[in-house]
Amino acid sequence: MKKLQLLAGFLETNGPLWGRLHEDDGLPVMGFRVELRHCNPMQICHGGMLMTFADMLLSFTCGIGAGGRKFMPTIQLSGDYVGPAPLGSWVEGHGRLLRTTRNLAFAEAMITADGAPCLRTSGIMKIPSQETREGNILALFN
Repeated sequence: MKKLQLLAGFLETNGPLWGRLHEDDGLPVMGFRVELRHCNPMQICHGGMLMTFADMLLSFTCGIGAGGRKFMPTIQLSGDYVGPAPLGSWVEGHGRLLRTTRNLAFAEAMITADGAPCLRTSGIMKIPSQETREGNILALFN
């Protein structure tokens, strides 16, 4: 996996995130190593960090699934915590694009910690209008 160059703002503090494009569907596979700064007092990855990761994963999944030229803001994000992600574990997710409409994209993922499920997540992203400034999401993974 490649370190994603997301060096500004929130993810500069909470990253790094790693990623690659899946060989079968071309959608992102992303991950991070749980560090002490990601943990709650029990040395388990904080749910807020897992949801931050889910938000990035699903947003990139929708963006790449819709052509890779637009960053998509989150309309709705939900998650079910199904297991722990202990300190030192490798957290990984592979997004699945469910559907796109003219204005919305729907995605889901099962996020794992060392291969065991820890977060089931789904989200809805807004597909920006044509006049919105473009960005190259695919360049982050190449």
